[in-house]
Amino acid sequence: MITLHSWNTPNGRKISVALEEMGLPYTVKTVNIGQDEQFRPEFLAISPNNRIPAIVDDEGPGGQPISIFESGAILLYLAEKTGRFMPRDLRARVPVLEWLMWQMGGFGPMPGQVHHFLMQPEGPARDYGLARYGKETRRLYGVLDKRLAGRDYVATEGEPSIADFAILGWAWRHERHMVPFDDLPNVGAWYERMMARPAVQRGFEVALS
Repeated sequence: MITLHSWNTPNGRKISVALEEMGLPYTVKTVNIGQDEQFRPEFLAISPNNRIPAIVDDEGPGGQPISIFESGAILLYLAEKTGRFMPRDLRARVPVLEWLMWQMGGFGPMPGQVHHFLMQPEGPARDYGLARYGKETRRLYGVLDKRLAGRDYVATEGEPSIADFAILGWAWRHERHMVPFDDLPNVGAWYERMMARPAVQRGFEVALS
């Protein structure tokens, strides 16, 4: 059994979606980041960077428990554990790794800054932050739209990969990013395709808060 320590955030949803898609049994232990539960010693023991999500797999390598923090690392672990949503061939794996790192390095931190500045008081600092990070967020959406031209999924053919799950967690908040899909037809089609998957729907419906 896997225990998912998480909250209702884009990074948390990446993992609930992946767990549902992979058919792995899991339970949820909520970590209320609004009440600083991520700083509790029992959580820091499995996530020393005090960030959600983290998982504990009671049946880890060699049948021994293992804990994993950082959403990208969790996705890679789950893909290795199940042999799903990550190609075995090295050449085919490279695009998945590239787009997973693209999400971790940009399409997450940048819209996350938009989230932050939207909550700030009206004034020059808020305006500057939204202009700076909003522009970069829209650029990243544009990069994704170009990538998805003529493709069903971001990095693989035939079925999604863990890169799709990672990116979807953040695209789920596109309205909050102030990025409509009107001029991003490929992203819009991909988003509808992903959100129509029953396991993805279950991953977004499971209570994380």
